[in-house]
Amino acid sequence: MSETTTMPLGKALNAGLRRALSENDRVLLTGEDIGPLGGVFRVTEGLQAEFGPQRVVDTPLAESGIIGTAIGLAMAGFRPVCEIQFDGFVFPGFDQITTQLAKFTNRHEGAVSMPVVIRIPYGGHIGAIEHHQESPEAYFTHTAGLRVVSPSTANDAYWMIQDAIASNDPVIFLEPKAKYWQKGEVDTSERAIDLHASRVVRRGTDVTLVGHGAMVTTLLQAAALAEAEGTSCEVIDVRSLSPIDYAPILDSVRRTGRMVYAQEAPGFTSVGSEVAATVTERAFYSLEAPVLRVSGFDVPFPPAKLEGVYLPDPDRILEAVDRALAY
Repeated sequence: MSETTTMPLGKALNAGLRRALSENDRVLLTGEDIGPLGGVFRVTEGLQAEFGPQRVVDTPLAESGIIGTAIGLAMAGFRPVCEIQFDGFVFPGFDQITTQLAKFTNRHEGAVSMPVVIRIPYGGHIGAIEHHQESPEAYFTHTAGLRVVSPSTANDAYWMIQDAIASNDPVIFLEPKAKYWQKGEVDTSERAIDLHASRVVRRGTDVTLVGHGAMVTTLLQAAALAEAEGTSCEVIDVRSLSPIDYAPILDSVRRTGRMVYAQEAPGFTSVGSEVAATVTERAFYSLEAPVLRVSGFDVPFPPAKLEGVYLPDPDRILEAVDRALAY
């Protein structure tokens, strides 16, 4: 029986974490200010009061120490979930993630699993400063041994965080911070699809629009505007950036013949680059136009007043749609 409720994405994450903590006493949360404060974005609000300071652990301001400790906890049979306050703060722990966490299981020929989740709020649209609005996903998707996922809806957030915690591999869990307050329906009785499945969120016939995280909302806005002009756009939420489920993407491109990938991250050597190359390889004879990309610019994230210039918006996506249709 379906049990549906409406809540913001941030609250859905909180509910998913609460359920994981309740169902498995080996799950614990660590991070800076995640206890009484509930984290910068209040995602862990109330959890320390409910489960105690030994399972919801306030840590020192030391990302390398947070990740290193999580590796040790995983070796001891725990399933730690680490919170990084902002995307740009993950880099002090980058060495631990890429040279230790990602490689530990392979180094031990599969004898030791690393069920560690690293939650990272990422992306723009909040008017913040440098190191607070970046999109570092490509660093992690390039690193073998890591799973990388990003929900775009409250329902996905609720289920994907639980699935990530249940994984025996390390998961980089990218949370689009601009969507923390966006409400959506959450079915707490049944998950819709697998953690690593792509999802068609809008059907269309003329152009395939693909993206992840907060950009999915922007793609849907662009698709609505395009429809008013007589162009039918199909929208696909990738959801999992490593591994990527290409089946729905390829099926769509083989029907529409055109594709645009949109992301907040810079375009050079990015997730969008990889998807564009793979679709070109696998669906070349179905394409009526080159796969086009819309992205942040290849510069450091600008001051807040220039955020609207840097981040892709519906107009930039529609411009790419027009270019694709012009071929």
